[in-house]
Amino acid sequence: MDKGDNKLAIVLLSGGMDSCVTAAVAADEGYELALLHVNYGQRTEARELISFYQIAGYYDVKHRLVADVRYLAEIGGSALTDSRIEVPRKGQHSGGVPASYVPFRNTHLISIAVSWGEVLGAEKIFIGVVEEDAPGYPDCRAEYLESMNALIRQGTRPETNIRVEGPLIKLSKPEIVRLGDRLNAPFELTWSCYRQEDVPCQDCSSCELRSSAFAEAGIVDPLLQG
Repeated sequence: MDKGDNKLAIVLLSGGMDSCVTAAVAADEGYELALLHVNYGQRTEARELISFYQIAGYYDVKHRLVADVRYLAEIGGSALTDSRIEVPRKGQHSGGVPASYVPFRNTHLISIAVSWGEVLGAEKIFIGVVEEDAPGYPDCRAEYLESMNALIRQGTRPETNIRVEGPLIKLSKPEIVRLGDRLNAPFELTWSCYRQEDVPCQDCSSCELRSSAFAEAGIVDPLLQG
């Protein structure tokens, strides 16, 4: 599309590295951004919300929505929402679905985005899923997004034309870092740690993925400077 078209796209923005780069991609493609953040009772909820507002400010976003689905914490079943379940640490890759998986979370998030998108007249919903995570996370696969798009077509107004896209889905973590660097994504405003809200723990699986991604990309992580 032409950058002057000023079409609207909703970006699911957790405040993490992947969602921030996803927002940068949407902006680079010429979309006016509408940013959606969802609180679901995650351990680092307060810190992620700070990142959301800071990134929204960086991109001067007018349309912002913070949704509350803390019932996912009440449902439980994830280390991100249940303090009784240990957050996966470095090197703890079982090959199955990790303890950090929040059951069916992305479907809840995308559903909210579709509802909001119908009201705003959005054309796209961008989500920062990565197939590299797919062996563990079933809702981070291309097949999953296509199924969601089929559901959206069936469950919205006839004139609604919203499509969910995962622009990072085929990229590796280092490629995501390089792309974000090229697009001037504000990595310094992001938060990836699953366990702490003051400084990255550097011991959880998410910190490990982020650290190795920046190292392999040959770029210094601004959160670890100084």
